[in-house]
Amino acid sequence: MVEKKQVTICVNGTDQTRHVEPRTHLIDFIRDELGLKSARTACEHGVCGACTVRLDGDIVRGCLVLAVQADGQDVETIDGASDRGDLTDLQAAFHAHNALQCGFCTSGMLLTASSLLAEKPQATRDEVREYMSGNYCRCTGYQSIVDAVCEVLEARRQSVPQE
Repeated sequence: MVEKKQVTICVNGTDQTRHVEPRTHLIDFIRDELGLKSARTACEHGVCGACTVRLDGDIVRGCLVLAVQADGQDVETIDGASDRGDLTDLQAAFHAHNALQCGFCTSGMLLTASSLLAEKPQATRDEVREYMSGNYCRCTGYQSIVDAVCEVLEARRQSVPQE
């Protein structure tokens, strides 16, 4: 029998303490222990980006991080970002450009795009494509996703007062 370890992870602003097996992945902790299903499980090899979450502000693949590694840290899923309203313009742009399609990859795409907007507000279209390249979408062909992100980048640039 594997000895379980106690972890306390602040998920979307709420401390969550559970006993988990040391091999439990963060995505499984989020989905199975906490019942938050917005972050998806897909490839389980860190390739597709469906399990994207923020760990202490950094985008990570939840299937590559163990829950014990996240002990004492802050984790944010799309639920936390959406509840705060951080993604409103991005969500609207995804909707307007039909960048959602089946929706399976959407939570990972939105979190990744949100990080891009914060880290690279002057990003070019090519930089958007590169930044988003770790998240796979089988439905959209990426054009609509890139269009949506670029629209928000441009709108935010125009709304910043010029000095």
